[in-house]
Amino acid sequence: MRFGGQQALSQVLGFNKFSLLLTTALVALPLAPAQAADAGSAPVQVAQAQTRIRFAVPAQPLPAALIQFARQANLQITTHGLTTDGKQSAGVTGDLTPNEALARLLEGTGLTWSYTDSRTVNLIEAPRGSGATVLPTLNVEGRAINPNSTMTPMPEYAGGQIARGGQLGMLGNRDVMDTPFSQTNYTNKTIRDQQARTVQDVLLNDPSILTKQNSASDEDGSITIRGFSHTLSSGNGSLNGLAGMAPLRTPDMDYMERVEVLRGPSALLNGMAAFGQGGVGGSYNLVTKKATDEPVTELTARYGSLMQLGTHLDIGRRFGAEKQLGIRANGAYREGDTAVEPGNAEVGSMAINLDYRGERVRISGDVAHQTNDANPQIVQQLVLSGVGGGIVHVPKAPDASTSLNPTWSKQPSKLTLGMVAGEVDITEKVTAYAAIGKQTLDFSLIGPNQPKLLGTDGTYGWNNVEHTNFAYDVLSMQGGLRAKATTGPVNHTFGLNLSQSVMETGEAQATTPFAYTTNIYNPVFGGVTAAADPGAPKKTNETRTSSIGIADTLSILDEQIQFTAGIRQQRVESDSFNTTTGAITSGYDSDALTPALGVVVKPRENVSLYANYVENLQRGTIVSTSFSNAGEVFAPYVSKQYETGVKVDWGRMTTTLAVFQIAQPNTISIAGTPLPRQALDGEVRNRGVELNAYGEVTPGIRLMGGLTLIDSQQTKTQGGLYDGNREAGIPIIRTVVGGEWDTPFVHGLTLTGRFTYTGNQMVSSSNDNLKIPAWELVDLGARYVWDSPWNNKPITFRFNVDNVFDKNYWSASNFRYVQLGAPRTFWLSASVDF
Repeated sequence: MRFGGQQALSQVLGFNKFSLLLTTALVALPLAPAQAADAGSAPVQVAQAQTRIRFAVPAQPLPAALIQFARQANLQITTHGLTTDGKQSAGVTGDLTPNEALARLLEGTGLTWSYTDSRTVNLIEAPRGSGATVLPTLNVEGRAINPNSTMTPMPEYAGGQIARGGQLGMLGNRDVMDTPFSQTNYTNKTIRDQQARTVQDVLLNDPSILTKQNSASDEDGSITIRGFSHTLSSGNGSLNGLAGMAPLRTPDMDYMERVEVLRGPSALLNGMAAFGQGGVGGSYNLVTKKATDEPVTELTARYGSLMQLGTHLDIGRRFGAEKQLGIRANGAYREGDTAVEPGNAEVGSMAINLDYRGERVRISGDVAHQTNDANPQIVQQLVLSGVGGGIVHVPKAPDASTSLNPTWSKQPSKLTLGMVAGEVDITEKVTAYAAIGKQTLDFSLIGPNQPKLLGTDGTYGWNNVEHTNFAYDVLSMQGGLRAKATTGPVNHTFGLNLSQSVMETGEAQATTPFAYTTNIYNPVFGGVTAAADPGAPKKTNETRTSSIGIADTLSILDEQIQFTAGIRQQRVESDSFNTTTGAITSGYDSDALTPALGVVVKPRENVSLYANYVENLQRGTIVSTSFSNAGEVFAPYVSKQYETGVKVDWGRMTTTLAVFQIAQPNTISIAGTPLPRQALDGEVRNRGVELNAYGEVTPGIRLMGGLTLIDSQQTKTQGGLYDGNREAGIPIIRTVVGGEWDTPFVHGLTLTGRFTYTGNQMVSSSNDNLKIPAWELVDLGARYVWDSPWNNKPITFRFNVDNVFDKNYWSASNFRYVQLGAPRTFWLSASVDF
């Protein structure tokens, strides 16, 4: 760590012996028994012949039988125009390899198949005159996938925009239909086709998630899930399943394969967030790109309004007789004037993934570096002055394409991360895993200190300017086991996880008095007035979290009934430091148990009824010097969720309905002399309904979106004073509906669109008059794919327009802040495969 010298180092090494245990496990992975490290892993036909799965697919029409087979075999089935309608299947039952099961399933249909990659099967017509389904000649090298492994992403669902499942922390990879939780897993196809730049751009597709919605640059640091807000720098996101390792603040999408969203608390699955806070409403896991069996060489040229020019290079190769070694490298850069004027952004990223996949050993390593320099500052955010008195209503939003920050303000940042993860199949049904990672984030805010909205006429200003340097260090590690077993009629899927993280934050600030006012409808700024550079950040906080969790999923009747139970013991230690003397000013050390229960019942193969009870843990507040009880430490906040829902896989479309309640303890201020007293009293209770749908409505028409309704109230407040009040920053209704249409009149042309509606939001839960109005956006796009005449590989042109009608709107509010939305923005790219 950067801030504490020998003291911090001793604290990290002395936290417990778990650090050494995990590090030793990672180093020892390549030293597993010789057969585990054998690079000569069998190709697909051999590996699958040795891996048997219990199939239970009844006789039925072939399309429905293929859906059940794909889910049970964890494979993707494609037809490429071949129709299966009108064909019947006799079904298949028993412990068989996927090849054996599919051969029986297709008997008498006149169809056979081939593998296009290790997880995708393409149906084709069998040679004429054959009396039975012909066993295929496999055309790729691959491996049977251990069901306990998380190294290979789940297959894509129909339409390719969403995956069939994703990683659920210690539970491993799970199909959506087999989880008692609400999740959506966005694929690289969605990332590429929407030209998403950061994780926030991808999360805009989710009606349960609200972002600040400003794309002047990529430096947008907070999201709200199910009505609970957290900053991305809290370490709430995971990278390849390792909690706290998702890039802080601005996760770049150019080197990501998946964005896996879990709605609802995840303390059991992932442990506490690195900073000890966040994760109440949900979390996300990012999956990095890895080398595929087929070589990848793609060059993309980019344009963004007003004049951002950039490029992206993606290269992937596999080496070895069985393609056991892989490398994937991604580099991207863009620079120029943004859609918010005046504004200039320079954004770059570089990432490399190395992986090894043996017969029983899998290892993956990632390194990445991101930079983002914005001038002026791109945070289009204002504090409301005099809440409850001075401002009686929020003024109309100004021109979204006008910067509210002076031209001399700046907002540079840089991030570097590295992680290593490994898996060893101890037996065919038991897998050990471990991972360790570290990342650092440095960013600065140079400009006005907390600009305030001073009047309903749009007057705003500030009293001083700041130069603040921030630094974040995160060290995260985990290890555990995943196993499958059978006891009589009951199948078990076990999970054991030990995790630990250390997060240090630092800050150095210099301010200069400078009172200035202007107007949001015509901002005019004076000359340069900058504060001096305060130098390197000094440590302000160190938070250490550790936990051990265990879970078991019990299933009966061929997994028609599944019950999951688990518990995690978590501990959080936090120290705050005086930046001048380095002395500890306050300390915190507490622990708690967080249980979770879930059940899935399948009355039909394509229908899942589910329910869950989950708890989430956050470190309690350390009362600040603004209160008479300064230094008091509150107990950890335990949030509780109750959720029930239904999921239906219609074949090419999946629909999900969830009903939930989440309650979180709340802090209040009690009047006193000379200072008020802060107390833990009351709670915020969010009740909601979520309806989501995704997939392919008909060939060539894809749909992705949904509707979220949330009733957010304060309850159990002191004397009932604020009981029933709406919580700030939570719209009652939010809907997002996106679609794609492959036009029949121009081969290769696809038209896209997305409609977003977000209801009004309270700015202050204690003042009903302070709210931002509802807003709606329309985004449109098109892409055209054609084969290159010189190498017959695709060239793809993409054109997207965000906020087509150039609407001016306040996009989000939270605790007296209002955030200006993004203006109309054009994005154009051309990708060439070599």
